[in-house]
Amino acid sequence: MDIRRWFIVVCSLVVLLVATSGFGVASATESPLEKAMSDTLDTWRDGRYEQLFEQLAHRGKTSREAFVKKMQESTIRPACCWQKIENFRVLSEKRTEATVYAKIGLEGAANSGSSTTREFRMTHEGGGWKMQLADVTSIAGTTGKKKGGAKRNSKDSSPYLTVPN
Repeated sequence: MDIRRWFIVVCSLVVLLVATSGFGVASATESPLEKAMSDTLDTWRDGRYEQLFEQLAHRGKTSREAFVKKMQESTIRPACCWQKIENFRVLSEKRTEATVYAKIGLEGAANSGSSTTREFRMTHEGGGWKMQLADVTSIAGTTGKKKGGAKRNSKDSSPYLTVPN
């Protein structure tokens, strides 16, 4: 075998090894936590709320029906593609619990192109990582808390304290 053929064979093998090793593939570096969060956000974006309910942890007293109804009423949903999750970092990871930090892109909010950047708790159950239901409903604006707070009695409406003479 002459030197040119030998060089071509070696170069071909190197190219083949690099191509099959996963260099440059984004999903190869994606952690199981980031993948779980991404999959959950995709389910939410697609409007598959019953499936989303099953993908979430710590559902508490919230029924599937109540959750689906709240999510259907919300206009907020995760953004698509590269805007969905940015700056993802694992802050702490234990066997059954983790805290991650991420910027989640949102659509349908009052100011378009908005996002939320914060910490998220995730729980490992059922063989995989799950986001918290409270985090999703908070982002969607469906926490159920009334805006404006409790009304005061007219006697107590003054923010100033009156002291008798």
